Amino acid sequence: MHKRVALFLGLFVVGSLTLAHAAGNAAAGKVKSVACQACHGTDGNSVNPAYPKLAGQSAGYLVKELTDFKDGKRTNPIMSGMAASLSTQDMEDIASYFSSQTPAAAATKADPDTIKLGARLYRGGNRKFGISACMSCHGPAGDGIPPRFPRLAGQHATYVETQLLAFKNGQRKNDDHIMQSIAFRMSLAQIDAVAQYIQGLH
Repeated sequence: MHKRVALFLGLFVVGSLTLAHAAGNAAAGKVKSVACQACHGTDGNSVNPAYPKLAGQSAGYLVKELTDFKDGKRTNPIMSGMAASLSTQDMEDIASYFSSQTPAAAATKADPDTIKLGARLYRGGNRKFGISACMSCHGPAGDGIPPRFPRLAGQHATYVETQLLAFKNGQRKNDDHIMQSIAFRMSLAQIDAVAQYIQGLH
């Protein structure tokens, strides 16, 4: 009986969290995201590779990151200021809008050897260096496992590389140390290769 109650409560909590993230209004989010569009594009497909694509990203993950920026768990000169005035409802609405948009596919310009290295690391990791396979959390096609693990497919290589370096250097710490531990073991060449491979995933 106790196990059944615990299972029920667990399912109830998970269901409640899902509903919380589904409570966003995409139409309202489109209006509220006007300031975001300068960097991330009108539909979440940013043109500048320094800014991440948000189109198709998990709404739950977007809410989490916005909350982390607001709470100071993740810092960025632009995003920290942008998130400061957002309410939880604002975040959910904006996240709902961007998550409903279609992510644009992107081709990589890296050489074949770099792509092969990136593919090996993404799909199989590197046991010698203790590097876990990226796909174990982000999926074979880079779709992610929401809300904790974000969608990566088609993300700008420049942005991915910047974030991996931030994890490696300890500048970004809002991931329960999972990515910090992995990125710390990666060489600069491996980081570049994985970033290039991710950009070409779609």
